[in-house]
Amino acid sequence: QAELGINEHHQNEVVSYMRFARFKRGMCLKTVDSCFQDLKDSRLVEETFTVDEVIDMLDGLQSVVHSEVESELINTTYTNVLLLRQLFSQAEKWYLKLQTDVSDLENRELLDQVAEFEKSEYTSSNKKSTADPIKPKLAPLNEGGSELLNKTVAYLQEENEKLKTRLRTIETQATAALDEKSKLEKSLRDLQMIQGDQKNNANQDITELENKVAALKSQFEKTLNDSTTNQKFLEEDLVTTKHNLLKVQDQLSTAEKELEKKFQQTAAYRNMKEILTKKNEQIKDLRRRLSK
Repeated sequence: QAELGINEHHQNEVVSYMRFARFKRGMCLKTVDSCFQDLKDSRLVEETFTVDEVIDMLDGLQSVVHSEVESELINTTYTNVLLLRQLFSQAEKWYLKLQTDVSDLENRELLDQVAEFEKSEYTSSNKKSTADPIKPKLAPLNEGGSELLNKTVAYLQEENEKLKTRLRTIETQATAALDEKSKLEKSLRDLQMIQGDQKNNANQDITELENKVAALKSQFEKTLNDSTTNQKFLEEDLVTTKHNLLKVQDQLSTAEKELEKKFQQTAAYRNMKEILTKKNEQIKDLRRRLSK
């Protein structure tokens, strides 16, 4: 069987149209034959005719045959236009623009290929008709384009999977950023607890010194009550004790400042501060990326 280089569905459509064209062609030939038969039945009743009579009969036959053939050719042209209109309408539904090459309509090689295809198809169809008179029902023309629809659906599904993959990646990055933020917050709390412990130790030292001062004051009052004779000495001792208290308080304040200064100069404090600064910048960058 000769092939036209198209898929099976379209080839079946071509076969259907060729059957229709063959039927119309047969009707046209029958009409032409009937014109000649009418001439024989109506005019060829005598045995001899003059030249003028023969010319008149042939002119009449020519006029009738010319009119019938012209009418059939015009009808064939209009039929082809309607067929093209169906194809173009289906293509426009899928936003396609079909093109035709009129020069191929006179390509003798292609015309011979179509003739061979029609001949083989007509032979095979006759065999099928004798074996099975029931003809298969062709699919309607308006169901074409399902292949394009399937391709479009497959493309959209592929794009959807890409977007889902990208969304999962972003969610993973966001989760990692939140985990990193939680770790940083925990590190900050630990650092605040360390600072709080150091402040508690400093307050404990102050309390001990205050207790010592209170004990010295109590001892001084007891000594004053026990011996009034040593009042002058005790007064001087009191002044000295006050000076010592001020000196101790000054030393305590200096020790607190030095302790805070030494803590800020430690490598752990500087590293923790740099880590907090970098993580804060990373969190800001991730928030900007998530907002985008």
